[in-house]
Amino acid sequence: MASTSPPTRIDRYLPGIATMKSYERSWLRGDLVAGVVLTALLIPAGMGYAEVAGLPPVTGLYATIIPLLAYAIVGPSRILVLGPDSSLAPIIAAAIIPLAAFDEERVALAGLLAIEVGIVLVIGGLLRLGFVTDLLSKPIRIGYLNGIALVVLLSQLPKLLGFSTEGDSALDEIIDFGRGIADGEIDGLSSAIGVACLTVILLLKLWRKTFPGVLIAVVGAIVVVAVFGWSDDIPVVGAMPRGLPTPALGGVTVDDAISLIGPAVGIALIAFADTSVLSRTFAARAGTTVDGSQEMAAIGTANIATGFLSGFAISASSSRTPVAESSGARTQLAPLVGALLIVVFIFVAPNITEYLPSSALAAVVITAAISLVDVRGVTALFRVNWVEGALSISAFLGVALLGVLQGILVAIGLSFIAFVNQAWRPYRAELGRVSGVRGYHDITRHPSAERIEGILILRFDAPLFFANGGIFDDYVRSEVTRANAAGRAVHTVILAAEPITDIDATAVDELVELDDYLSSHGITLIFAEMKDPVREQLARYQLVVDGHPRFDDSRFAPTTGAKVDEITGMWRGDLGPGHGT
Repeated sequence: MASTSPPTRIDRYLPGIATMKSYERSWLRGDLVAGVVLTALLIPAGMGYAEVAGLPPVTGLYATIIPLLAYAIVGPSRILVLGPDSSLAPIIAAAIIPLAAFDEERVALAGLLAIEVGIVLVIGGLLRLGFVTDLLSKPIRIGYLNGIALVVLLSQLPKLLGFSTEGDSALDEIIDFGRGIADGEIDGLSSAIGVACLTVILLLKLWRKTFPGVLIAVVGAIVVVAVFGWSDDIPVVGAMPRGLPTPALGGVTVDDAISLIGPAVGIALIAFADTSVLSRTFAARAGTTVDGSQEMAAIGTANIATGFLSGFAISASSSRTPVAESSGARTQLAPLVGALLIVVFIFVAPNITEYLPSSALAAVVITAAISLVDVRGVTALFRVNWVEGALSISAFLGVALLGVLQGILVAIGLSFIAFVNQAWRPYRAELGRVSGVRGYHDITRHPSAERIEGILILRFDAPLFFANGGIFDDYVRSEVTRANAAGRAVHTVILAAEPITDIDATAVDELVELDDYLSSHGITLIFAEMKDPVREQLARYQLVVDGHPRFDDSRFAPTTGAKVDEITGMWRGDLGPGHGT
């Protein structure tokens, strides 16, 4: 039964404790199964990315265990799995290899680099810079996950068939995959095991979701390979090295620390960009929320912890996190179990992974990637708003073709362009009176709407700023010209100003020019329903004409209807007795 006690300060800064207080017994099975399944992925991934970073394989296990333990306590996400990452490993290698020739020196430098990355992220969290996650809209998140799914699928297909590729994007993976098939690199036995595992997982998921299909497939593959002695005939994960993480920062200098600042900032940006998208996306799928600044500080803390204990810089994993989710994980207990099992295996059964086929792991990751695909979500976006659908596709293509970080940056840039375009050319409407309906309404959507003699009522649905001030000015002038040409003899323009939430200096200049133009034609400009903060902002510009405020109280009206009633000198008669405006 979940606890109902109110959150404390400790709960806020140590979310793991809050999770344990509210932990439900029904979550335990899923967390344990997911933890066991994760172990089979955490070991090869950690060791493999360590080698890519130019470090001993054992450091990859340390960079897996320590961050998972730290994040389980301070991390705000209940589902996120941290560890070595493919996008960070090459940068780590480029930063430390030129500074050190031997493994011991590289381990120390990698640890120092992780600490610096962590410090950058913690400072960012304390400064509340996590607001950047607000730039990650739903279309971007859907496109991002679809792109990740494609990249992961393409990267795992060769492993499913018994060979490997090293592409950084979907296009690279496709090229390498085609080359591998053409060169006859497919291993029949590995392929058979991988396809069998994939079939078992998918069939059990369709038949009975409560069955731990992933665990059954992985354990079954290990048993089969061990019994038939196939470990020398197919690619396997390999045995784990012995030993627990210990401090290994000896020999680092101030010059080393200075040299690593640049790479540390770059890695911090990449780690947080990747992690924030993944964290927010999976939180949304689970119906929860994650504070971006707290997430930033938590990732930083995990990096500092692993840096002190022989690890290297880490971020969230886009392949292991979906595996945890699809295996039934509900809380951080799942990756915590995975971390603890790695420690157990290191001492009790370090050789068990000698019988774990790489193709079986590929099957596990492929099924997890399939669960990320959301074609229905993209279709829904296009059905409602083609711009958002296009943003989702751009995020998908960016991640698939350019890489995770580049894809996210492309999508965010396009989001800004779409926002500016929307604010630059917002919806505009002339309003009229609809019989029997309160308020004043868009005449293009209400053809029966009645225009008021001598009064032009307009609405501009956006803040007024430098990019659209001129458009606003031109719009009002053109509508006045058209109305006068139709013989309406406009003497008052009422701007239904409620949608205008801001006005900058450039737009104020345009507004002054418009007011002068209207005045020269005997027309008064009135602002109706303008929000108080915007009105106060307009007043701060201290606009004066002949020693008097340009826009005094007479130029503002509480509602459009109130001003119309004042000008016409009568109440509306179509709303019944006592109902004006």
